[in-house]
Amino acid sequence: MINKQIRLILATCVLSTIAACAPVDRWGAVQPDYEALLRRTGTPPIEIPEEVLPSMAQPVPLPVPAEGQALPLSVEEAIMISLQYNRDLHVRQLNPVIAGTFEQIARGVFDPEVFAEMQYYRERASETSRATGEQFGTQGSDTSVVAGVRQSLPTGTELEATVEHERNLSNRTPDQQTARVGLSVTQSLLRGFGPAVNMIDVRQAALDHSASLYELRGYIEALVADTEIAYWNYVLAEQEIAIFENAAKVASQQRDEIEQRIAVGVLPRIEAAASRAEVALREQALIDARSQLESQRLRLVRLLGPGAAAGLDLQVRPTTGPAIDAQPITDLPERLQLAEQARPDINEARLRLQQDRLEVLVTKNGLLPRLELFAGLGRTGYADTFSQSVKELDGDTYDFTAGLRFSHFLGNRSAEARHVAARATRRQSAEAVANLLQIVRLDVHLAATEVERTRQQISATAATRALQEQTLVAEKERFDVGASTSLLVAQAQRDLLTIQIAEVEAVINYRTALVQLYLSEGSLLERRGIRLGDPQRP
Repeated sequence: MINKQIRLILATCVLSTIAACAPVDRWGAVQPDYEALLRRTGTPPIEIPEEVLPSMAQPVPLPVPAEGQALPLSVEEAIMISLQYNRDLHVRQLNPVIAGTFEQIARGVFDPEVFAEMQYYRERASETSRATGEQFGTQGSDTSVVAGVRQSLPTGTELEATVEHERNLSNRTPDQQTARVGLSVTQSLLRGFGPAVNMIDVRQAALDHSASLYELRGYIEALVADTEIAYWNYVLAEQEIAIFENAAKVASQQRDEIEQRIAVGVLPRIEAAASRAEVALREQALIDARSQLESQRLRLVRLLGPGAAAGLDLQVRPTTGPAIDAQPITDLPERLQLAEQARPDINEARLRLQQDRLEVLVTKNGLLPRLELFAGLGRTGYADTFSQSVKELDGDTYDFTAGLRFSHFLGNRSAEARHVAARATRRQSAEAVANLLQIVRLDVHLAATEVERTRQQISATAATRALQEQTLVAEKERFDVGASTSLLVAQAQRDLLTIQIAEVEAVINYRTALVQLYLSEGSLLERRGIRLGDPQRP
């Protein structure tokens, strides 16, 4: 018997030595194939709730380009396509879905929990009789089963109900079976008392979900603004190319006329240099304009999303013109008030402030000692069979427990520090909201100022362009009679080209300034007829 035990100990030592030389986590048998496991289990798709899916009040059908042709695209269609296919938006739409689960996680603390435990114990031993000193063998077994349900309540109450059965068998004592039912209650009296404290996690999670919706709304507004601005920049690039092409054509005609006059001896050869340089400058500007057009196309297509058509190779033909009836801003106070109420970032900041205020309540409650009142009541039945032990529960046997449990940290430095940190965070959030309100007002003022500037520039550049056209005509007439030079004519052409570009830019800049104004006041989605789930307002 002893040799057998020695061999068992030696075998255990050898196996332990081998295991130490080869770490368990590096054994091939415990290296799972996660890819195969994922393929077998699968992943159910996540449903995106309607509240995070933007929709147009008047849906626009998606345009379909003809084969080998550019996609005809209005500004409304560009916005709708970006809202449906933009990959970055798809990523951000999942943030509210994730944040929405935290409230259910917080509420899950109060879900009832069912538990059960079964235990079997067997023993064989040797005992010595105190009377005779004789050794005798004993053997027995115990079987116990416990089942019940427990639940935490928002009031700070812990409830637990149990049903137990125990069976004791032994060759030295009679068989005995015990049945018991019990109920225990534990109530927090200081720390953790009442729904006002215990429901804070649920409330904070709900606020976090609403804040994530405002964050998504802010991103969607920025996406709509970026798409619309990119559209108008592409329109501007196209119009600039048309202006540069026309200017290059005029410069070529002017060069040809001058060279013909030089050929017949009307003008000296020195006059050809200015006209040729002007043609070269127009070709150089046209190259830059075409490159700018391609850059603007790529930016616009990227915002539309690769899934819209052929990815970055998609060719676009704008169908919405930039012409607009520019109106002055006469309701700035109302716009400021709207921005303070509707801006997503300010609403998100207010919700974060509410979260921090609730955290102060949590840490303030954490300063209190832990004092709990507990009580337990049970009834027990004893018999030699299971059925009889259950019947005996109607007897007069019972057990009752009641008492108080107290604990508190001397000095309580950790709780004090957490409370100070929570109060400082609340103050910081309040200051951040006040600062953000100033920034919002500044944004609206600056955007309104830019709208007014660009509105006035539209009429100013149109008048300047008309006068510059007259200047060019007069300069050509003087050149025809020999009172001017080709250099002065080229300068007049460049001045006209500059103001033509400025006139087109003024209209596009006004369009862009309007978008920025609507974005700064938080009304861009409503003005573009886009609906989005309305989160809880702070």
